[in-house]
Amino acid sequence: MTFSPNQLAILGLALLALGLMAGAGALIASELRRARSGKVIGRAIHQVVEAPDLSKVSADAEEESGASTKPDIELPFHWLDSRLGRTLVADEDRNLIDQCGLSSKRTQLIFLVTRVLLALLLPLLAYMTWGEKHTGRTVVIVLAGAFVIGFMAPKWVLGRFAAARRERANQELPLFIDLLRLLQGVGLSLDQSLQIMASDFSHVLRVLGYELSLANNQYSRGRSREHSLQRLATLHKNENLRGLVSLLVQVDKHGGAVQEPLRIFSDRLREHRRSEMKEKIGKITVKMTAVMVSTLLPALVIVTAGPGFIAVFRSLGVVAK
Repeated sequence: MTFSPNQLAILGLALLALGLMAGAGALIASELRRARSGKVIGRAIHQVVEAPDLSKVSADAEEESGASTKPDIELPFHWLDSRLGRTLVADEDRNLIDQCGLSSKRTQLIFLVTRVLLALLLPLLAYMTWGEKHTGRTVVIVLAGAFVIGFMAPKWVLGRFAAARRERANQELPLFIDLLRLLQGVGLSLDQSLQIMASDFSHVLRVLGYELSLANNQYSRGRSREHSLQRLATLHKNENLRGLVSLLVQVDKHGGAVQEPLRIFSDRLREHRRSEMKEKIGKITVKMTAVMVSTLLPALVIVTAGPGFIAVFRSLGVVAK
């Protein structure tokens, strides 16, 4: 029994759909088991923990009745920690989500669902609108390309947003240093300066202010200054920002004035930016050379050498006569 290429493509899609349905069934079954075990544990805890005071019984009953009327919607965040979740949302994808300022498990779950839906819907739409009119090999190639595009499109979008956010952080760094120097110059401590920059200058420092507010929250909860600033130093992959965080950590550990090191660091950063601008200008000059040769040189040749060529042609015409 032989199959045509279209029949093989349809059979492959059917097998893929069956595999995905089996995976979805396994996930639903594990979710039901987890919910059942959670209800059993909650019932046991409710039986063990009893209200000691009768005056609290009515209040507890009212709270339970109010809670029972509210919809208890729990998102399956444990999918992210499964093997399939680690495959679909890898560490690189989670890092991109953090760089976009969306460091929550809800965003990671939305990314996972979006990736799965696009990977399934794009091949289906491509087959319904285009696949029935072409040969089997072309259909298989198009379906594979649609699957890859649907699977990688969320990551590409996150990469664009993360790159824009990294560039914004690089642009905000000189202002960050100048504001820190200014606050240190009026007599504020390092902690007070960082708190004021995160609260009062967040509309100017949109990226660094957000990261600094997270670092301040972690520091207020008991983490050290080095651990709280670790995300700010490593997330955006900026060597200058990493050097600034190292400077702040050293000042926080050993004390001392921070104005002079910040001034030196600011001068070095500006010198580095000046050298980068010179390098970009040099590259633009080389690129513009090709443009000028292809556009201005023909017009220049026509203007300068045109009369000479016309005179030569006229003299040759007279000689020929």
